[in-house]
Amino acid sequence: MLLNEHQSKLLYREAGIRTPDGWTVTRDDYASFVPPCPPPWFVKSQVLAGGRGKAGGVARVDDPARLAPECARIFDLVIKGQKPPLLRIEPGTAIAREFYLSFAVSRARESLVLTVSSAGGMEVEAARDSVLIQNVPALAGVADRQVRAAFFHLLGPNADKALFAGFADLVRRLHGAVVDYGLLLAEINPLVLTPGGEWIALDGKVEIDDNVRAARPELERFYEPGHASPEENAARAAGLSYVKMDGWVGTMVNGAGLAMGTMDLLNFSGLPAANFMDLGGGADRERMATAMGLLFENPAVRVIFVNLFGGIVSARQVAEAMIGALGGRRPPKPVVARMDGYEAEEGRALLAGLADPDVHVSRTMAEALKVLRELRPADVPRVDYVRPDEPEPAERAGGSFVGGASPAPGGLGLSRSSRVLVQGITGKAAQLHVRLMQEYGTNVVAGVTPFKGGREVLGVPVYDSVRQACAAHAIDASIVFVPAPFAAEAILEAADNDVPWCVCITEHIPQADMLRVRETLRVTGSRTRLVGPNTPGLIVPGRTKIGIMPGYVYTPGPVAIFSRSGTLTYETASRLSAASIGQSVCVGIGGDPFIGLKYVDFLELVRDDPATGAVLVLGEIGGTAEEELARYVVETQFPKPVLAFIAGRTAPAGKRLGHAGAILEEGSGGIADKLAALRAAGIAVCPDLKSLPGLMARALGL
Repeated sequence: MLLNEHQSKLLYREAGIRTPDGWTVTRDDYASFVPPCPPPWFVKSQVLAGGRGKAGGVARVDDPARLAPECARIFDLVIKGQKPPLLRIEPGTAIAREFYLSFAVSRARESLVLTVSSAGGMEVEAARDSVLIQNVPALAGVADRQVRAAFFHLLGPNADKALFAGFADLVRRLHGAVVDYGLLLAEINPLVLTPGGEWIALDGKVEIDDNVRAARPELERFYEPGHASPEENAARAAGLSYVKMDGWVGTMVNGAGLAMGTMDLLNFSGLPAANFMDLGGGADRERMATAMGLLFENPAVRVIFVNLFGGIVSARQVAEAMIGALGGRRPPKPVVARMDGYEAEEGRALLAGLADPDVHVSRTMAEALKVLRELRPADVPRVDYVRPDEPEPAERAGGSFVGGASPAPGGLGLSRSSRVLVQGITGKAAQLHVRLMQEYGTNVVAGVTPFKGGREVLGVPVYDSVRQACAAHAIDASIVFVPAPFAAEAILEAADNDVPWCVCITEHIPQADMLRVRETLRVTGSRTRLVGPNTPGLIVPGRTKIGIMPGYVYTPGPVAIFSRSGTLTYETASRLSAASIGQSVCVGIGGDPFIGLKYVDFLELVRDDPATGAVLVLGEIGGTAEEELARYVVETQFPKPVLAFIAGRTAPAGKRLGHAGAILEEGSGGIADKLAALRAAGIAVCPDLKSLPGLMARALGL
């Protein structure tokens, strides 16, 4: 959750950081507002964008008669596509020098970083040689030496000693705010030093981790609904990930990766998406009613496409929620529903039972696209997305691979006899998936839930701690279903007991928690291999399933699939299996910014695996995991064909699409650089899911 300047300064004041006084005005009251102090005043546009000063969004007012006209001008000023819902007015501040100071969670460095610059304000970006960046350990926090280094970097070797105490106090309070409020960014630009030697945050920019905000409702006081559309606010209140786009096909999809892939497919098929919408892991009647209401009420949406692949969420339950949301009424717009995966047959039957001519039920994407084309209104605007041609992979030299059981357990050392521990086994979702894992043949030998030891769940003994479970059983892998606030400790508990594999299904874990987990595993030299969090788990087809994926879509064979998305993995495996191309192993590496094992770690595990003939990587926008993969393939001369599919190619810049890690950063090379890196490494990029089986068959020489 990104805060505007005014809300950022309110948070800073709560943290004990000095800021100027300030008052907000709206379009309705600015003309009558009289600041409670004499001029000069500064009027500041409150948009969620940088560069306000250069764009004219900050104005000095010395004459009271000019205050209202300046407010009117700035209210009408568009900055990076945004108009301000409110303005901040504050008194002038005496300035001796300007600097830059921030703490930020860096995805590239996998660390919290302390950054200072001796050039502040609008000049900071042009003075990159003035910047000092220091990694701040998650376990130890900011050190005295780092504070001193920052101070002398700003003021030089002859710095006034009398200024240090105030600076050190400011830095520590800012770091405390990061920890206490769960911040991903706490920026002060400019940080000013007054002639009297005081340090003041003249401007502020704060981002609160959405995972922290979700667990702490009191942080909602910093949210400003005026920065979002009514549709976005309604979706947010219902727990939906929603982004408005320019097309006419409204979309509702479960899973961020599949939602991105669906958005791309529609856009490249001449059926442009009107929105991105991820239903998430739950689709109850209330959430479904909100989702459908948003699309029914949006005049730009002419047809609704529901694309569901059941995994942790049941297709039957979604169908029941849809029917409940319609309440016996005909939908005001045509609905095309495609369902596959867990309980999809039951879900399709329920919708077909409506016998409603405006509800069209499909099993495959091809069927759904055909119906959408038939429903295309004559008057919809044309929105063109050009799908680039991709070179096909070279045919594999040497022998071909065929389906069937592989002689080795997929390179991960996991098999039907592998003994699995379930952390959080007494939870409702955990029990559902324990049963499904057992039906698949997974050897679940123990469970852990504190204070519930001594009972049994589905024939599995429950212990109070991982240590007790490991004392009674040899454990090869654990799967974590623990709620987000406690999941990091559950991972570390597995690592403390040397569990070889830990698969963390839990989503919405704060990024700071995962930084702490990663640092702890590294510092302790842990041998535990962490998968996730926010993962559907892993499966060695025909042998063991440690996760929430629908097992029936996977078949034994030669393709290793490593993916940042759950539902996209199910969709892809189903397509490969339907083409008689099986899988040696499938792993959801997790969609969060900070995870355990990465693509390169898994490629190393299957490098010499005789069961794996080729690798398929399912990536997303955001981050550099795919670029790191490309470098690894080149530098190590990876000996097997690698294919990739990247979801979110038509995503708008600066919008987060479901996963915390799926955001196309403004000003970055973005998707073009990611695709170029893959192609340069000889990795065949699949333009769409439909072409994937054919390209994989060619790569395998089938």
